Amino acid sequence: MVKVDRRIARTQEAIKKAFLELMSEKSFDSITIQNIADRANINRATVYLHYLDKFDLLDKIMEEHIENMSDFCESEADLNWIDSTTHCMKYLESNYLFFSTMLASEGARYFRNRFLQHNIEEFKKDVDITKGKNLGQNEDVIVEFVANAYVGVVEWWLKNKMPYSPKEMAEKVGNLLERNL
Repeated sequence: MVKVDRRIARTQEAIKKAFLELMSEKSFDSITIQNIADRANINRATVYLHYLDKFDLLDKIMEEHIENMSDFCESEADLNWIDSTTHCMKYLESNYLFFSTMLASEGARYFRNRFLQHNIEEFKKDVDITKGKNLGQNEDVIVEFVANAYVGVVEWWLKNKMPYSPKEMAEKVGNLLERNL
């Protein structure tokens, strides 16, 4: 594993934080590299040193969070549905600014699609159409249904400032998932 210089890591974190703050305030299209640099209190050229443009920055932030979320959720893969979902909801809660901004922002529709695709791949691992309540059903339809429902509920939870704790939300979602998988 390559060790990143702490100054570089701090600068990248400042850029990402500034970008997310701006995304929560205005549309993606109206954000400029200069806005990001000003908010991060760095030179505009420094942003370009780390990212090609704001699209590259957005893409890298999304991929980083999807990967981190996947690693975090899979670190407790042997849990039951509710405990596993609680574990994942805690990641969403601890990264509230990112997920609420990405799911609520008009300029980040791409993130919602990426988040949905990630969940489709994860739910594919749990669908069994050879027995039980899903016997004879179409696997693609079940996976699309469950993944879209899950993303929609997460989106609702974050947009409403997490009215339930991760555990309460996980119990609600976990029970619904158990009915459909």
